[in-house]
Amino acid sequence: MIQSASCSESNRPLHVAIIMDGSGRWATHRGLPRESGHQAGTDAVRRTVEAAERLGIGTLTLFAFSGDNWRRPSREVASLMHLFEEYFRRDLPRWEKSGTRLSVIGRRDRFSPQLQEAIEDAEAESADGQGLHLRIALDYSGRDSILQAARQLRRRIIEPTREAFAELLGEIMNSGGPSPEVDLLIRTGGELRLSDFMLWESAYAELIFSEQLWPDFSGTDLVAALCEYRTRDRRFGRVEELVAS
Repeated sequence: MIQSASCSESNRPLHVAIIMDGSGRWATHRGLPRESGHQAGTDAVRRTVEAAERLGIGTLTLFAFSGDNWRRPSREVASLMHLFEEYFRRDLPRWEKSGTRLSVIGRRDRFSPQLQEAIEDAEAESADGQGLHLRIALDYSGRDSILQAARQLRRRIIEPTREAFAELLGEIMNSGGPSPEVDLLIRTGGELRLSDFMLWESAYAELIFSEQLWPDFSGTDLVAALCEYRTRDRRFGRVEELVAS
């Protein structure tokens, strides 16, 4: 049970992003195939989404598959694609009931027609949700997105502002609006890097690196991260006196 929900209190809904790392290692440590770790990781996704809904988080972005992950063994990639399709189809009724809205950000042209259809159906059926905005990053690369947005900025007659650039990023990533800045970025698995995730949007994100392998992550861990976030002094380049005022 989640106890410290007060840690999520804010004047505005937070954008929390998570690099879900460690599922393969979780399985290897148990003498299981890596695919078993990814299956266990979907349970952690469900726990985390449900916790985010209860905590009143505005946007939750989960890094599920990077553009570089295509270089993994074909069997593992195929298993992941099957898990993604199954997840979107199975969890859609629960999202509709809870008011969660789904968006999938990243490329889609390299997915099978079946997975593309599952994504489009889930997005369309959950589009009216007024609660949590759940964003799943699939075939996603922060650097590629920035590069494509920069190219689009050159082609269009647009004032080169940060707001215009965020709008282009959102368009390129299929996010249905400007790419929102990240307040809190969590990475599980003990690694200390961003791995090409939300590079533009995380300019002022608070970073928390957890030793917890992703399949073991729970709502309690999310609350702990939010409580840690609340202790951070977020000045955005200003001095303390101006922040206090």
